[in-house]
Amino acid sequence: MSKPESHQRLFANRIYEMGTENAFKIGPHITRLESEGHKVVRLNLGEPDFEMPFFVKEEVKRQLDLGNTRYCDPKGIVSLRQAIANQMKEMRGLSVSPEQVVVFPGGKPSIGLCMHAYCNPGDEVIYPSPGFPIYESFTLYSGAIPVPLHLSEENNFAFTAEELEQLITDKTRLIMLNFPSNPTGGVATEELLRSVAEVIKQKCSPHVRVYSDEIYEYIVFDGKKHVSIASFPGMQERTVIASGISKTFAWTGGRIGYAVLPTEEEAEVLKNLNVHYFSCVAPFSQEGARVAFEHPESKAAIARMVSIFQHRRDVIVKQINEIDGIRCKTPGGAFYLFPNIAGACEKVGALDGYNRFPDELRKQTSPSTLFQMFLLYHHHVATLDRNAFGCIGTEGQHYLRLSIASELSELEEGVRRLKGAVEDRSGFDKFMKTIARDVTCNLNWQAFLS
Repeated sequence: MSKPESHQRLFANRIYEMGTENAFKIGPHITRLESEGHKVVRLNLGEPDFEMPFFVKEEVKRQLDLGNTRYCDPKGIVSLRQAIANQMKEMRGLSVSPEQVVVFPGGKPSIGLCMHAYCNPGDEVIYPSPGFPIYESFTLYSGAIPVPLHLSEENNFAFTAEELEQLITDKTRLIMLNFPSNPTGGVATEELLRSVAEVIKQKCSPHVRVYSDEIYEYIVFDGKKHVSIASFPGMQERTVIASGISKTFAWTGGRIGYAVLPTEEEAEVLKNLNVHYFSCVAPFSQEGARVAFEHPESKAAIARMVSIFQHRRDVIVKQINEIDGIRCKTPGGAFYLFPNIAGACEKVGALDGYNRFPDELRKQTSPSTLFQMFLLYHHHVATLDRNAFGCIGTEGQHYLRLSIASELSELEEGVRRLKGAVEDRSGFDKFMKTIARDVTCNLNWQAFLS
């Protein structure tokens, strides 16, 4: 949303600072194309295409039949918080009290609520870029200063402890980490996290918090295991561990997220924010989440899903790397690919087309956005571009995010269409003429460009 002159503003200034999550923003464009009879290959949403486990479904139904639909503890029901505490011990070797756990309606609220809890206006938040878009967006909304920690393709979309150290100042209040990563699928090594932990302990006040987003903790490939920075000496008391059940149990609509706070005092603050924003999370869904953690068949169900994701990854990465103008690293986790499309942008003319835009329009878009739009409107494949995952300092970076949370046949069709788009220079020229005409006529392209 562009910021108007102060005397013309309807909303508070902070509203004009807040972006959105483009995975949802692209939805109306898909609907428009499908209403015109086009079959769109949807590679935009990070939503597993599996059914949630049957035993979770049955528990939710049972709880509804029991009438478990009333208000409950704003912190989360005790049985679920105990299950989460048990999971922390089993997976990370951490001793956690249920009183340190707060349950939220999804994995997102704890991001913004932690910024509200820990940051004053002018404080600094370090976050990975490319990274989950709300890290950057909500930092601006909260009045804090976003400090992107740029992840390089050459380093498998990780970073070094030295790179982090250079960004830490006396104003640093939150350091956001996300492994396995959205959008890159990057997975941190134990060595990296150990060195990062040492830098944080040496350079940061004990009151600086690490927000460790571990929502993809179970979706790790090639026989490796997830490692949390909270597991290293001296880090549990500095780290907010955030996760949820949407990805692991293919239950995105259940909206169960949680955070494990360093202290019970901090958990009480987050609980109070929960009270003000949400009152509580549906108790029948929380009971379903408890069963998801405790059921004896859960580990096997997760393993089956991860095995399928890994197979899709192997097949699709190979096919993408066979396209002239695109190269793609093999991710170690999550269910995303993040190919470099710089060659494709040059091949179809997206770089030249972008450079011909007026200055004001160039500020709102990028060559990879143009290619993303072309791929959607002319070849009917929905993806997300680089700027959907943080915009600050991204000039000259040309990437797409492809979700592999779809049937293999659908993914292969998407790759076939992607290849066709890269080879369709004449189609891209027509597409650019359409944009030029529509922008001149004040149509809605700018809303999608930005």
